[in-house]
Amino acid sequence: MKLLKFEKENCPACTMVENFLQENNVYVEKVNPFENPKLAVQYKISSVPVTILLDEEGEEVKRSVGFKPDELENIIIAL
Repeated sequence: MKLLKFEKENCPACTMVENFLQENNVYVEKVNPFENPKLAVQYKISSVPVTILLDEEGEEVKRSVGFKPDELENIIIAL
């Protein structure tokens, strides 16, 4: 399983998600959708932050948009 977090600099909600994940000792691959537009299109990213749990084949398993601790907790459990 792999965790992607689409974010941008100076985004308060992105920082909140980052802090939540760090507090739970979760490694996440950070992606700036403006610097990686193909990946953003592939995962249909229209806002940030978006946290996506991917399976071994790169298929989406779960998604959380914004800072929603309950959704993020469910993603962490699924890891």
